Amino acid sequence: MTLAFAAGLTSIASSVDTYYQEVFRPQYHFTPPKNFMNDPNGMVYYKGEYHLFYQHNPYGNTWGHMSWGHAVSPDLIHWRHLPIALFEEDEIMVFSGSAVVDWKNSSGLCTNPDPADRSCLVAFYTGHGRGKQTQNIAYSNDRGRTWTKYAGNPVIDINSNGFRDPKVFWHESSQKWIMVTVLAGEKKVRFYGSADLKIWNALSNFGPAGATGGAWECPDLFQLGVDQDQNQSRWVLIVNINPGGVAGGSAGQYFIGQFDGTRFTNDNPDSQKLWVDYGKDFYAAVSWSDIPSSDGRRLWLGWMNNWQYADKVPTDPWRGAQSIPRVLTLKRSSEGIRLVQNPVIEMRKLRDQHYHLENENIAGDSALLADRVAGDTLEIQAEFHLGSATEFGFKVRRGSSEETLVGYDVRNKQIFIDRTHSGKVEFSPDFPGRHAGALSPQNETVRLHIFIDRCSAEVFGNDGRTVLTELIFPDSNSQGIQPYSRNGHAKLVSLDIWKLRSAWELTRNS
Repeated sequence: MTLAFAAGLTSIASSVDTYYQEVFRPQYHFTPPKNFMNDPNGMVYYKGEYHLFYQHNPYGNTWGHMSWGHAVSPDLIHWRHLPIALFEEDEIMVFSGSAVVDWKNSSGLCTNPDPADRSCLVAFYTGHGRGKQTQNIAYSNDRGRTWTKYAGNPVIDINSNGFRDPKVFWHESSQKWIMVTVLAGEKKVRFYGSADLKIWNALSNFGPAGATGGAWECPDLFQLGVDQDQNQSRWVLIVNINPGGVAGGSAGQYFIGQFDGTRFTNDNPDSQKLWVDYGKDFYAAVSWSDIPSSDGRRLWLGWMNNWQYADKVPTDPWRGAQSIPRVLTLKRSSEGIRLVQNPVIEMRKLRDQHYHLENENIAGDSALLADRVAGDTLEIQAEFHLGSATEFGFKVRRGSSEETLVGYDVRNKQIFIDRTHSGKVEFSPDFPGRHAGALSPQNETVRLHIFIDRCSAEVFGNDGRTVLTELIFPDSNSQGIQPYSRNGHAKLVSLDIWKLRSAWELTRNS
């Protein structure tokens, strides 16, 4: 045991004022200061800053008046709020999109007089209003602090009311910009190409394929090495869907294949469904553009909510949170090549008091951690060896009458989150329940990497091969954690728990 820290739960809160301390306010997940937020937008890295834009209603705590909120971070963890970047204007809302660094001023919109640095930021968004959706651009010559909408907007108009969510990137081998969009109701992805970010030519369509039970939204396309071998790379096409998700309502799916600068070719049968996350609350995830080659990671995050109840979750004065940032990789498995997600290493900056133990048998509801460990902002890493139990895991955010189960179903080989009795669940009949994703043991062991915040649980199984993300709304006093098993025993090979500091400490004290 390194340290038992139950007595120090309020040490951080007592040293700061009440900013970002409202009931259910996440302490290390991004949230807006107030009002409604949904999809992450425009994520780009530029001159030492990660930019996060997001769908935002500046005037209320439900969806409407969509504009782009804005924040920047030096490390993906500590965020600084900036003024709204793009407002709704002339009855045209600013829907989801992306941003890139125009390094060589191919757009002609960059005005930096320094010949050694001709770059600027260019954003792409869907204009929604007057009965249709069009693709538009805006640009910034001051590191994203102010934005100008392009006078020639829209840059693509196909007279459609379901044409949205442009994701743009530079395709090196074909030496052109690629825009990935969706024809939402047709369940199709449409690819465009451009030399200057302003004039776009249609290239091809992909779909319908995979899950088609709802509208397709928020696409992304990127290349990853398989098992970190760039000579065995594949392209990953992300398509979000609402409704029709694996756990009900909103969800993200992906396709693996090849992209030649014109057309995406699926490696798998079009009927196959590959899910990004098996929880109910991970949607519209898109990746950061222009991560330096010296870093080389593919980084993303998603909106932690579900359109089944997004306007009803019991938070105030804000609604909506983003997941923790994640690193994406591709790995081979017995089922084929699969997308793997893991929390960014920068999350370790928040680790504080630490508890460790190993080689303990768990039978029933264990008192192993009683009076030793508790909290509402925790990171948990555990390795279990299968025993006779049919189920094992942790009861987190435990109180007198509520708990959230994070566990493993041995018979069905599934990792799950059960939030049936997690706290406030009555605001929507679609909220309570148990949601699971397939996860095979490795050498008779199961590894769980769990992040608990004041209104969420994120679980990465077996080094990110299966992931679940869910909102929870427990009482603030429900901070217990209890290992458990059912119908037998399981061996807890190792356990590490960290209390996580608030990522908003600096903001509160500034």
